[in-house]
Amino acid sequence: MFAYYCNLALRSFRRDKALTALMVLAIALGIGACMTTLTVFHVLSGDPIPGKSDRLFYVQLDPAEMNDFTPGEEPSQQVTRLDAETLLREKRGARQAMMTGGGVSITPGKEGLMPFVSDARYTSADFFPMFDVPMLYGNGWGAREDDAHARVAVISRSLNDRVFGGGNSVGKQLRIDQSDFTVVGVVDEWRPTPRFYDMNSDRYGALEDVFLPFSTSRDLDMGRNGSMDCWGDSGGDSTGVNAPCVWIQYWVELDSAQKAGEYRDYLVNYSDQQRASGRYKRPTNVRLRNVMEWLEFNRVVPNDVVMQLWLGFGFLLVCLVNTVGLLLAKFLRRGSEIGVRRALGASRGAIFTQCLVEAGAIGLAGGILGLGLSLLGLWAVRLQPASYAELAHLDLGMLLLTFVMAIVASVLAGLVPAWRAMQVTPAIQLKSQ
Repeated sequence: MFAYYCNLALRSFRRDKALTALMVLAIALGIGACMTTLTVFHVLSGDPIPGKSDRLFYVQLDPAEMNDFTPGEEPSQQVTRLDAETLLREKRGARQAMMTGGGVSITPGKEGLMPFVSDARYTSADFFPMFDVPMLYGNGWGAREDDAHARVAVISRSLNDRVFGGGNSVGKQLRIDQSDFTVVGVVDEWRPTPRFYDMNSDRYGALEDVFLPFSTSRDLDMGRNGSMDCWGDSGGDSTGVNAPCVWIQYWVELDSAQKAGEYRDYLVNYSDQQRASGRYKRPTNVRLRNVMEWLEFNRVVPNDVVMQLWLGFGFLLVCLVNTVGLLLAKFLRRGSEIGVRRALGASRGAIFTQCLVEAGAIGLAGGILGLGLSLLGLWAVRLQPASYAELAHLDLGMLLLTFVMAIVASVLAGLVPAWRAMQVTPAIQLKSQ
């Protein structure tokens, strides 16, 4: 029976080519606009480390002075160096990592390649296993290298291609900020979106090219970037151990909700101890958010992307309203044909089903055309100067969703016209002929 309905729909399309083309175009325009904006939103709001995001937690403490204090306000989004190094040393989580961003100069030993500047991340050994960083060659360094302030480095695949020609560079020397470092690992293609582990840098930018032990970066006074907030005299060194400045991100991996609760209690006790010693002035105020909670708190999706998403759905709704009108005109114009079918024994349910099959076929055709418009729209998005633009690609899930949305939208648009069509009275239609 379904094949029979499809055959009737095909005949109807041939009879009303212009009207069918208008409906297909309306669906395609709505789907194209909606899927373009929905794909961008999907890319920017997804889980950057699926399967582990509920076990990684961002730590916030409140070590600031009482100046401008407001009860109940959020604590600082970063921690001091003293707090970070203390928490790291006490190792209360399964893994933990402190980090900050920076910039370094690379002096390649490759002939014809001039020195250049690269983004760097100064961190601790657990960064790589905690964030499941894929390695092309070698591995990250260990806690021993952190403690020894070793001059070791992990580099990105792109930097390895540029400086070492893409070969296995583990064990080779790389000159960074006029100091020689031994390459211990090369990161494979890896670009968590957004870059959740540091919300103070470009959230959708490319991976850093160089990863160095935090302790080593401070020994060599390497340049850093990102936000820093100070509230007292730092003695001329705002990155010093005792400087009253927050500038370090701190992450901890906890294996269960119970462990998370215990770690939160640990942070509360730690803050109480710091206040009792006179170092903390404010009432205890800690936060422990997992990855998705941290992203939600930081509102990682740009406002213009959210606005475009709503506009896309609004445009789709307008297109569906137009399609409803066109389907209604199409079905009612065939009143005599429907009346004959009813007189020959076709039930109202059969007429209703036939009309919905026809609407679904229009949606399928609109989905195919809409897919092309979506790809065109995403190409236009990638031409924009925004850092997230190059990420706008249609994956398999969104590809399937395009056709599902097109068919569902057209079927929904066909409900009212199909209901009206099945109300046709055979006797009236036959008398009018």
